Amino acid sequence: MTPKAMNGHGWMAVLTALLVLGVAVGLGCGGGGKQQTAGEGSVTKAVAVLNPTEGSKVHGVVTFTQDANGLRVVAAVEGLSPGKHGFHIHEFGDCTSPDGNSAGGHFNPHGMTHAGPTEEKRHAGDLGNIEASPNGATKYDRVDAHLTFGGKDSIIGRSVIVHAQADDLTTQPTGGAGARLVCGVIGVAKP
Repeated sequence: MTPKAMNGHGWMAVLTALLVLGVAVGLGCGGGGKQQTAGEGSVTKAVAVLNPTEGSKVHGVVTFTQDANGLRVVAAVEGLSPGKHGFHIHEFGDCTSPDGNSAGGHFNPHGMTHAGPTEEKRHAGDLGNIEASPNGATKYDRVDAHLTFGGKDSIIGRSVIVHAQADDLTTQPTGGAGARLVCGVIGVAKP
């Protein structure tokens, strides 16, 4: 694809993907002949910078920090319409498509049905909703026991999506949350 064929958002997504790939390669090249991976307890913090999909002006940042009871998820998103918006971790760390669909479906390593974030049986990526104030800004802060930085439930290299509509927490498999407004790849962050 030529530079003229990609919009500014496309280049940002490619750069983000390359950054995550570089981090993953770097983690796999530990010193002394021993490979160190994100699943060996070396990761304590991760971040996803949310970039708007085509036609959207929404943006934000989500951080994930190791907590005794799981991962603490803190999101600050701006530019949303007032009200609730579906908030999920998706299976692929690929935000290259203009509509965000390259991120795939909800992160679901155990083959569960879609549900709310407090349900025991749910997609690992089901974080429920974030609620925007009348000025379009929002905050989200909760500890999630389903998420990890290692093993089958690792969120490293996955993506975060905020949707145009509320997640009804029951409609399969997406919660009926509609279009994808932002996408950000989850990468390892400095603690």
